[in-house]
Amino acid sequence: MLSKSRHERVSDEQNGQRVDNFVIRHCPGVPRSHIYQLIRKGAVLVNGKRIKQTRKLLAGEQVRIPALEIKAADTVNVPSKLAQLIGDSVLLEHDDFLIVNKPAGVAVHAGSGLSFGLIDALRQHRNEKRLELSHRLDRATSGCLLIGRGLKANRRLQDLFRNRAIDKHYLALVDGQWPKNVHKIDAPLSKNVEHAGERRVMVSPEGQASLTYVKIASRFTEATLLDVTLDTGRTHQIRVHTRHIGHTVVGDERYGDNRRNAYFKKQGLSRLFLHSKALGFDWLGERIDAIAPTDSQWDSSLAKLKGS
Repeated sequence: MLSKSRHERVSDEQNGQRVDNFVIRHCPGVPRSHIYQLIRKGAVLVNGKRIKQTRKLLAGEQVRIPALEIKAADTVNVPSKLAQLIGDSVLLEHDDFLIVNKPAGVAVHAGSGLSFGLIDALRQHRNEKRLELSHRLDRATSGCLLIGRGLKANRRLQDLFRNRAIDKHYLALVDGQWPKNVHKIDAPLSKNVEHAGERRVMVSPEGQASLTYVKIASRFTEATLLDVTLDTGRTHQIRVHTRHIGHTVVGDERYGDNRRNAYFKKQGLSRLFLHSKALGFDWLGERIDAIAPTDSQWDSSLAKLKGS
Protein backbone atom coordinates (compact mmCIF):
# COMPACT_ATOMS: atom_id res chain seq x y z
CA MET A 1 0.00 0.00 0.00
CA LEU A 2 1.05 3.62 -0.50
CA SER A 3 1.68 5.38 2.80
CA LYS A 4 1.31 9.11 3.32
CA SER A 5 4.30 11.22 4.26
CA ARG A 6 4.49 11.38 8.02
CA HIS A 7 6.52 12.52 11.01
CA GLU A 8 7.73 10.01 13.60
CA ARG A 9 8.97 11.06 17.02
CA VAL A 10 12.17 9.49 18.35
CA SER A 11 11.39 7.71 21.63
CA ASP A 12 13.69 7.50 24.64
CA GLU A 13 14.51 3.90 23.73
CA GLN A 14 15.43 4.97 20.18
CA ASN A 15 17.83 7.67 21.40
CA GLY A 16 21.18 7.15 19.66
CA GLN A 17 19.79 5.00 16.82
CA ARG A 18 21.04 5.76 13.30
CA VAL A 19 18.48 7.47 11.11
CA ASP A 20 18.72 4.83 8.36
CA ASN A 21 17.92 2.03 10.82
CA PHE A 22 15.09 4.13 12.29
CA VAL A 23 13.47 4.59 8.87
CA ILE A 24 14.00 0.93 7.93
CA ARG A 25 12.09 -0.18 11.03
CA HIS A 26 9.23 2.19 10.20
CA CYS A 27 9.07 1.07 6.56
CA PRO A 28 8.81 -2.74 6.41
CA GLY A 29 9.08 -4.13 2.90
CA VAL A 30 10.92 -1.12 1.46
CA PRO A 31 14.35 -2.09 0.07
CA ARG A 32 17.24 -0.73 2.11
CA SER A 33 18.87 0.63 -1.03
CA HIS A 34 15.77 2.74 -1.71
CA ILE A 35 15.78 4.14 1.82
CA TYR A 36 19.47 5.05 1.54
CA GLN A 37 18.71 6.78 -1.76
CA LEU A 38 15.88 8.79 -0.18
CA ILE A 39 18.18 9.94 2.62
CA ARG A 40 20.90 10.99 0.15
CA LYS A 41 18.35 12.96 -1.88
CA GLY A 42 17.07 14.78 1.20
CA ALA A 43 13.59 13.23 1.21
CA VAL A 44 14.10 12.11 4.83
CA LEU A 45 14.43 15.05 7.20
CA VAL A 46 15.24 15.36 10.90
CA ASN A 47 13.71 18.42 12.53
CA GLY A 48 13.17 19.78 9.02
CA LYS A 49 16.82 19.45 7.97
CA ARG A 50 18.69 17.15 5.58
CA ILE A 51 20.99 14.62 7.22
CA LYS A 52 23.45 11.83 6.44
CA GLN A 53 22.38 8.21 6.84
CA THR A 54 24.90 7.76 9.66
CA ARG A 55 23.32 10.57 11.72
CA LYS A 56 22.39 9.38 15.22
CA LEU A 57 18.99 10.49 16.50
CA LEU A 58 18.13 12.09 19.82
CA ALA A 59 15.01 11.40 21.84
CA GLY A 60 12.26 13.88 20.99
CA GLU A 61 13.46 14.66 17.47
CA GLN A 62 10.99 14.46 14.58
CA VAL A 63 11.84 12.38 11.51
CA ARG A 64 9.95 13.09 8.29
CA ILE A 65 9.37 9.96 6.24
CA PRO A 66 8.09 10.57 2.69
CA ALA A 67 5.20 8.73 1.04
CA LEU A 68 6.32 5.16 0.27
CA GLU A 69 5.00 1.90 -1.05
CA ILE A 70 5.21 -0.34 2.02
CA LYS A 71 4.04 -3.75 3.12
CA ALA A 72 2.04 -4.34 6.24
CA ALA A 73 4.27 -5.32 9.13
CA ASP A 74 2.46 -8.62 9.60
CA THR A 75 3.07 -9.87 6.04
CA VAL A 76 6.38 -11.51 6.97
CA ASN A 77 5.61 -15.20 7.38
CA VAL A 78 8.62 -17.45 7.85
CA PRO A 79 8.12 -21.17 7.07
CA SER A 80 7.69 -22.99 10.37
CA LYS A 81 10.50 -25.45 9.62
CA LEU A 82 13.03 -22.65 9.15
CA ALA A 83 11.72 -20.75 12.16
CA GLN A 84 12.17 -23.89 14.26
CA LEU A 85 15.70 -24.44 12.90
CA ILE A 86 16.72 -20.89 13.85
CA GLY A 87 15.00 -21.16 17.22
CA ASP A 88 16.95 -24.32 17.98
CA SER A 89 20.21 -22.57 17.02
CA VAL A 90 20.34 -20.29 20.08
CA LEU A 91 23.64 -20.91 21.87
CA LEU A 92 23.32 -18.45 24.73
CA GLU A 93 20.38 -16.55 26.16
CA HIS A 94 20.89 -13.42 28.26
CA ASP A 95 18.41 -10.83 29.49
CA ASP A 96 19.97 -8.31 27.07
CA PHE A 97 20.90 -10.45 24.07
CA LEU A 98 20.97 -13.83 22.34
CA ILE A 99 23.87 -15.54 20.58
CA VAL A 100 22.81 -17.78 17.69
CA ASN A 101 24.76 -20.38 15.69
CA LYS A 102 23.65 -19.15 12.27
CA PRO A 103 23.31 -21.91 9.66
CA ALA A 104 25.14 -21.45 6.36
CA GLY A 105 22.89 -20.28 3.54
CA VAL A 106 20.51 -18.26 5.73
CA ALA A 107 20.54 -14.47 5.22
CA VAL A 108 20.46 -12.42 8.41
CA HIS A 109 17.80 -10.01 7.09
CA ALA A 110 15.40 -9.58 4.18
CA GLY A 111 16.52 -7.91 0.96
CA SER A 112 17.94 -8.72 -2.49
CA GLY A 113 14.83 -10.68 -3.40
CA LEU A 114 14.41 -12.30 0.03
CA SER A 115 11.18 -11.59 1.90
CA PHE A 116 12.58 -12.62 5.29
CA GLY A 117 15.82 -13.37 7.08
CA LEU A 118 17.14 -14.99 10.24
CA ILE A 119 16.02 -12.06 12.39
CA ASP A 120 12.43 -12.49 11.16
CA ALA A 121 12.55 -16.22 11.84
CA LEU A 122 13.83 -15.63 15.36
CA ARG A 123 11.21 -12.95 16.11
CA GLN A 124 8.47 -15.25 14.88
CA HIS A 125 9.67 -18.39 16.69
CA ARG A 126 10.21 -16.65 20.03
CA ASN A 127 7.41 -14.10 19.63
CA GLU A 128 9.93 -11.35 20.45
CA LYS A 129 9.41 -8.39 18.12
CA ARG A 130 12.15 -6.30 19.76
CA LEU A 131 15.05 -8.51 18.69
CA GLU A 132 17.66 -6.58 16.69
CA LEU A 133 20.77 -7.57 14.72
CA SER A 134 23.91 -6.33 16.50
CA HIS A 135 26.18 -7.18 13.57
CA ARG A 136 26.10 -9.13 10.30
CA LEU A 137 27.36 -12.36 8.85
CA ASP A 138 27.30 -13.06 5.11
CA ARG A 139 24.55 -15.39 3.97
CA ALA A 140 27.03 -18.19 3.17
CA THR A 141 28.92 -17.83 6.49
CA SER A 142 27.89 -19.84 9.54
CA GLY A 143 28.48 -19.39 13.25
CA CYS A 144 28.13 -16.91 16.12
CA LEU A 145 25.66 -14.11 15.54
CA LEU A 146 24.80 -11.59 18.26
CA ILE A 147 21.19 -10.42 18.62
CA GLY A 148 20.18 -7.54 20.90
CA ARG A 149 16.98 -7.68 22.95
CA GLY A 150 15.69 -4.13 22.54
CA LEU A 151 17.20 -1.01 21.00
CA LYS A 152 19.06 0.16 24.10
CA ALA A 153 20.93 -3.11 24.59
CA ASN A 154 21.55 -3.39 20.87
CA ARG A 155 23.19 0.04 20.67
CA ARG A 156 25.57 -0.94 23.50
CA LEU A 157 26.45 -4.15 21.66
CA GLN A 158 27.06 -2.26 18.42
CA ASP A 159 29.31 0.15 20.32
CA LEU A 160 31.37 -2.82 21.52
CA PHE A 161 31.88 -3.92 17.92
CA ARG A 162 32.69 -0.38 16.86
CA ASN A 163 35.26 0.00 19.65
CA ARG A 164 36.82 -3.42 18.90
CA ALA A 165 35.85 -4.67 22.35
CA ILE A 166 34.52 -8.01 21.09
CA ASP A 167 36.87 -10.94 20.47
CA LYS A 168 36.01 -12.57 17.12
CA HIS A 169 37.41 -15.94 16.07
CA TYR A 170 36.76 -17.78 12.82
CA LEU A 171 37.60 -21.00 11.05
CA ALA A 172 38.47 -20.70 7.36
CA LEU A 173 39.42 -23.48 4.96
CA VAL A 174 41.63 -22.00 2.25
CA ASP A 175 42.82 -23.41 -1.04
CA GLY A 176 46.44 -24.64 -1.08
CA GLN A 177 49.23 -24.67 1.49
CA TRP A 178 49.23 -21.58 3.69
CA PRO A 179 52.78 -20.17 4.19
CA LYS A 180 54.28 -21.07 7.55
CA ASN A 181 55.65 -17.56 8.08
CA VAL A 182 52.38 -15.62 7.50
CA HIS A 183 50.71 -15.03 10.86
CA LYS A 184 49.38 -11.50 10.29
CA ILE A 185 47.75 -9.73 7.38
CA ASP A 186 47.87 -5.95 7.61
CA ALA A 187 46.30 -4.58 4.44
CA PRO A 188 43.82 -1.67 4.13
CA LEU A 189 40.49 -2.45 2.50
CA SER A 190 38.25 -0.32 0.30
CA LYS A 191 34.57 -1.15 0.12
CA ASN A 192 32.31 -1.01 -2.93
CA VAL A 193 35.03 -0.95 -5.56
CA GLU A 194 33.62 -1.59 -9.03
CA HIS A 195 35.11 -4.78 -10.47
CA ALA A 196 33.82 -6.78 -13.45
CA GLY A 197 30.35 -5.27 -13.13
CA GLU A 198 29.87 -5.91 -9.39
CA ARG A 199 30.63 -4.16 -6.13
CA ARG A 200 33.29 -5.76 -3.98
CA VAL A 201 35.98 -5.13 -1.37
CA MET A 202 39.61 -4.83 -2.45
CA VAL A 203 43.00 -4.18 -0.89
CA SER A 204 43.84 -0.53 -1.49
CA PRO A 205 46.31 1.98 0.01
CA GLU A 206 43.39 4.42 0.31
CA GLY A 207 41.24 1.93 2.23
CA GLN A 208 40.47 1.51 5.92
CA ALA A 209 43.07 -0.08 8.19
CA SER A 210 42.37 -3.83 8.43
CA LEU A 211 44.24 -6.39 10.53
CA THR A 212 43.83 -10.18 10.60
CA TYR A 213 45.76 -12.74 12.66
CA VAL A 214 46.12 -16.31 11.39
CA LYS A 215 47.18 -19.66 12.86
CA ILE A 216 47.34 -22.96 11.01
CA ALA A 217 44.87 -25.41 12.58
CA SER A 218 45.22 -28.34 10.14
CA ARG A 219 46.90 -29.09 6.84
CA PHE A 220 45.43 -31.18 4.03
CA THR A 221 46.92 -32.18 0.71
CA GLU A 222 45.23 -29.35 -1.19
CA ALA A 223 43.88 -27.07 1.53
CA THR A 224 44.67 -25.52 4.91
CA LEU A 225 42.33 -24.99 7.84
CA LEU A 226 43.04 -21.65 9.52
CA ASP A 227 42.15 -20.32 12.94
CA VAL A 228 41.52 -16.61 12.33
CA THR A 229 41.28 -13.73 14.79
CA LEU A 230 39.95 -10.36 13.64
CA ASP A 231 41.36 -7.14 15.07
CA THR A 232 39.11 -5.07 12.80
CA GLY A 233 35.78 -6.20 11.35
CA ARG A 234 35.62 -4.94 7.77
CA THR A 235 33.20 -6.30 5.20
CA HIS A 236 34.55 -9.56 3.68
CA GLN A 237 37.81 -9.00 5.57
CA ILE A 238 38.88 -12.65 5.88
CA ARG A 239 37.90 -13.52 2.32
CA VAL A 240 39.78 -10.56 0.84
CA HIS A 241 42.84 -10.85 3.09
CA THR A 242 43.38 -14.57 2.41
CA ARG A 243 42.97 -13.89 -1.31
CA HIS A 244 45.58 -11.14 -0.97
CA ILE A 245 48.05 -13.77 0.29
CA GLY A 246 47.12 -16.02 -2.64
CA HIS A 247 44.88 -18.56 -0.87
CA THR A 248 41.14 -18.00 -1.29
CA VAL A 249 38.49 -19.43 1.03
CA VAL A 250 37.15 -22.69 -0.39
CA GLY A 251 33.71 -22.16 -1.92
CA ASP A 252 34.03 -18.38 -2.21
CA GLU A 253 32.08 -17.50 -5.35
CA ARG A 254 32.91 -13.79 -5.21
CA TYR A 255 36.64 -13.71 -4.48
CA GLY A 256 37.62 -17.28 -5.27
CA ASP A 257 38.61 -19.19 -8.39
CA ASN A 258 35.68 -20.77 -10.25
CA ARG A 259 37.80 -23.65 -11.49
CA ARG A 260 39.11 -24.50 -8.04
CA ASN A 261 35.65 -24.14 -6.50
CA ALA A 262 34.32 -26.61 -9.08
CA TYR A 263 37.14 -29.00 -8.21
CA PHE A 264 36.34 -28.88 -4.48
CA LYS A 265 32.63 -29.36 -5.20
CA LYS A 266 33.48 -32.63 -6.91
CA GLN A 267 35.18 -33.63 -3.67
CA GLY A 268 31.93 -32.95 -1.80
CA LEU A 269 32.82 -29.46 -0.51
CA SER A 270 29.79 -27.48 -1.66
CA ARG A 271 29.60 -24.46 0.66
CA LEU A 272 31.65 -21.43 1.68
CA PHE A 273 34.05 -22.74 4.33
CA LEU A 274 33.99 -19.78 6.67
CA HIS A 275 32.63 -20.18 10.21
CA SER A 276 32.40 -17.71 13.10
CA LYS A 277 33.45 -20.10 15.83
CA ALA A 278 33.55 -17.82 18.90
CA LEU A 279 32.59 -14.44 20.35
CA GLY A 280 33.79 -13.04 23.67
CA PHE A 281 33.22 -9.73 25.46
CA ASP A 282 32.68 -8.07 28.82
CA TRP A 283 29.08 -7.05 29.56
CA LEU A 284 28.30 -4.91 32.60
CA GLY A 285 30.89 -6.68 34.74
CA GLU A 286 30.13 -10.13 33.36
CA ARG A 287 32.35 -12.10 30.98
CA ILE A 288 30.48 -13.54 28.01
CA ASP A 289 31.99 -16.31 25.86
CA ALA A 290 30.18 -18.36 23.24
CA ILE A 291 31.48 -21.13 20.98
CA ALA A 292 29.54 -22.27 17.92
CA PRO A 293 30.25 -25.87 16.87
CA THR A 294 30.56 -26.59 13.16
CA ASP A 295 27.67 -28.53 11.64
CA SER A 296 27.65 -32.06 10.24
CA GLN A 297 28.08 -30.85 6.65
CA TRP A 298 31.26 -28.98 7.56
CA ASP A 299 32.64 -31.92 9.55
CA SER A 300 31.86 -34.55 6.94
CA SER A 301 33.30 -32.38 4.16
CA LEU A 302 36.62 -31.92 5.92
CA ALA A 303 36.72 -35.67 6.60
CA LYS A 304 36.79 -36.20 2.85
CA LEU A 305 40.02 -34.23 2.43
CA LYS A 306 43.25 -36.16 2.17
CA GLY A 307 46.19 -35.69 4.48
CA SER A 308 46.53 -33.77 7.72
